[in-house]
Formats: sequence, C-alpha cells, structure tokens
Amino acid sequence: MDINEQKVRNQDSNPCIEESDASHKCLGAYNYDKSMCSTYFQRYKDCRKYWHKIMLQRRRHGVRPDMPTAAERQEMLSAIGGKPY
Repeated sequence: MDINEQKVRNQDSNPCIEESDASHKCLGAYNYDKSMCSTYFQRYKDCRKYWHKIMLQRRRHGVRPDMPTAAERQEMLSAIGGKPY
C-alpha cells in the first residue's frame, strides 16, 4: 500500500471512509452506472462538507489536530444523535 492510499484509508485522517466504500460498492454492483449511485455520491459529498467545516472551525480556534480523531468523531456524532448528513 503506497503512502497516499494509506492516508486515504486512515480512520483518523479520513472521516468519510464508510461513505466512500459504499459509493464504490454501489458502482461495482451497478456496473459503474453512475446514475444509479447518486444518493451514495451525495452522502459522501455531504460527509466531506460537514467534516471540512469542523476542521476549519478547529483551525480557527487553534485546536490540534485539525481533524478530530476517529474516537472524537464518534463521540461528537453520538452527542448530536447520529450523522447529520
């Protein structure tokens, strides 16, 4: 596994692995017909937007690391009652 692939698959740096995997799985199931997987793509985009906003807020407030760890994200999502996207 090369360094870029490790970074993408790292739970602490990529909060949307689950959504990404679901969209890839959908593409495989529907023979790469993108029109059949638009809801999965939208869920992934919404996930990325949400966590990007959180990351920017943490940078503004000087919180390190910029992206919450997987455990912190789980606590944050539990506090708000699940995924907002």
